[in-house]
Amino acid sequence: MSKAKAYSAASATSPLAFTTIERRDPTDTDVAIEILFCGVCHSDLHQVRNEWSGVMPTVYPCIPGHEILGRVTKVGSAVTKFKAGDIAAVGCLVDSDGSCPACKAGEEQFCPNPTLTYNFPDKHLGGVTYGGYSESVVVDERFVLRVPENLDPAGAAPLLCAGITTYSPLHHWGVTKGQKVGIVGLGGLGHMGVKFAHALGAHTVVFTTSPNKVEDAKRLGADEVVISKDAKEMAKHAFSFDFILDAVSADHDINAYLPLLGRDSHMVLVGAPEKPMAISSFNLILGRKSLSGSMIGGIKETQEMLDFCGEHNITSDVEVIPIQKINEAYERLIKSDVKYRFSIDMASLKSE
Repeated sequence: MSKAKAYSAASATSPLAFTTIERRDPTDTDVAIEILFCGVCHSDLHQVRNEWSGVMPTVYPCIPGHEILGRVTKVGSAVTKFKAGDIAAVGCLVDSDGSCPACKAGEEQFCPNPTLTYNFPDKHLGGVTYGGYSESVVVDERFVLRVPENLDPAGAAPLLCAGITTYSPLHHWGVTKGQKVGIVGLGGLGHMGVKFAHALGAHTVVFTTSPNKVEDAKRLGADEVVISKDAKEMAKHAFSFDFILDAVSADHDINAYLPLLGRDSHMVLVGAPEKPMAISSFNLILGRKSLSGSMIGGIKETQEMLDFCGEHNITSDVEVIPIQKINEAYERLIKSDVKYRFSIDMASLKSE
C-alpha cells in the first residue's frame, strides 16, 4: 500500500480538511493514476453533508470526487489498454458485478451491485472507497477511460459526470440533426446539454428563468433562448419539440414544458429535485408523450462520449481552483455562483 494526500470531511458539519489515506498496490488488472484535475459535482456536496442519508448515508471520513482526470503511473501485468504516461479518466463507477443483465448490456450504471468511486464498500482495503479529492487513485482497467489528447484536462474532468449525464439521454433517445431540442436550466449539467445538442446538429432552445443568461446560452450553442416565466413566449413553442432535457435540480413545474412536446416525443429528467413532482396526465396523454429519467452512462457509452468530445473539441466551462478553496467553492455552489463547474487543480495538494 501507499500513502496519498487528500481532503476529507470528518462529519456532516465539518469542513473538508487535509488528511492522508492509503491506496492499494495495483493488482494485475489495475491502473494507478496520478490525479491532475478533479471536477466538483453537486452530489459531492450532498454526500459530504449527508443530505442523502435516507438513500445513501455517508460514511466518514468521506473523500468525494468522481470526475477524475490524471496520468497513468503504473499498470498491472494483465493491463492491455493503458501504459505509464497515458492521460486517463475515472468517473462515478470503479467496479460492478459484471454478470448481471445490465453489465452484460454495457450499462454498468444500472448494476444492482456497483462500487461507486467514493462512499461505497471497498472490497480491497475494507471500509469505503475514497474519491478524487486526492493525489492518486487505483482502479480496475475495466473502469478506466481514455482521454483524447486535444482536450484541455481541467475542462475534460467534469465530462466524467456532467458530460455523460447529459450525453447519455441525448444519445439513447437518438437526438440528431434537424430535430428541435430543449434544454431546461443552464447550470453545470444544462450547459453541457447545450453543447452536445448543438454538436449533434439539433436546433437547440434553452429555457431559463434568468434573462442575464441569454447571451451566455447563445455563446454555448443555443439557437434560441426562452425565458420560462414568460407564458406568451412559452406558448409560441407548443407541440414543437422532439426532445426536452430537464437539467434543473430545484423544485419547478414540469407541466410548463410537457405541452411543448410534439407527438411521440420525450422529456427526460437528469436533475433531481428534492420534492416529488405533480404531473398532469393529460400533458402526456395528449400526443402520446413520454416522461423518463436518466443517470450517467455505462463505460462503453462514456468512452463514446469522450471520443465525441475529442472530435468536436467539447469540454466543460470551468473555474479552476486549488484544493484549499474547496469549502468556499461548496458555498458558492449552493448559490449557483460558478460558470459552470469547478475543477480542482490537484497540484495544489503538493503544498500541504
